[in-house]
Amino acid sequence: ALAWSPHQRGLLASGGGTACKCIRFWSISRGTLISCMPTGSQVCNLLWSKSVNELVSTHGYSSNEIVLWKYPSMTRVATLFGHTARPLYLAPVADGQGIITGAGGDETIRFWNVFPGAARKSGGGGLERREGPASLAQTIR
Repeated sequence: ALAWSPHQRGLLASGGGTACKCIRFWSISRGTLISCMPTGSQVCNLLWSKSVNELVSTHGYSSNEIVLWKYPSMTRVATLFGHTARPLYLAPVADGQGIITGAGGDETIRFWNVFPGAARKSGGGGLERREGPASLAQTIR
């Protein structure tokens, strides 16, 4: 998995497989490793927010989760569950505030509102699920 930061010139995030289980940050201008964050599971995809300095990662074996990270502290903002197989696909929603994930093994796609301004905060401070016949969106803010 690879993703260029839209906030810092020359900053590249890379994600490792089942043996590595890390997200690494590279300074391309200096040709050096900046930091390495162990995630505990295979990193399948990476995507930066265009509006805030946050990064989404999707994880396969062994967790099948989606994680929202605050960069550079790499504090977990949220951990999202919903796929029963590893989420192999990740794409931004056109508004820049949401993402779509897909898992081949469970044959589902899921819409998530993850970046600021995307949705109402839920009363409990956790994951909020919108109900409705066509609504698959899940929000964290």
